[in-house]
Amino acid sequence: MLVLDTNHISLLGYAIPDGARLLQRLSAAGEDAVTTVISLEEQMRGWLAAINRTNDVHQQFFAYDRLKKRTEFMAGWVMLPWDEEAANRFVSLRRQGIRIGTLDLKIACITLAHDATLLTRNLTDFRQVPGLRMENWLD
Repeated sequence: MLVLDTNHISLLGYAIPDGARLLQRLSAAGEDAVTTVISLEEQMRGWLAAINRTNDVHQQFFAYDRLKKRTEFMAGWVMLPWDEEAANRFVSLRRQGIRIGTLDLKIACITLAHDATLLTRNLTDFRQVPGLRMENWLD
């Protein structure tokens, strides 16, 4: 199973070359491709922040439209949950001194809990997580 980090899933659903290449690789891989509820959270935070940057309701059209489209796109994906096993791994890794961003560590723990491979551009941080398999399919 391949788990797409936010930087990978965020390129899909748009008419851009990187997204098209990634989609081709995923199709050819012959493995299930999924994402996590944490990647949904990260994307929603971004669009909600864009909406809240202005009080001018007319300036919010674009951000609301993107939020709507992204929500519809993400609804078509299997999203692995944040569950007890992932939370236990998170606590254990923090106790071991793993110090990467909280949301990144949650994505890593979900990936580990499902014995999957994480597709990410953020290899530097994720390399700190023992046992995590990862690849960068974008660069």
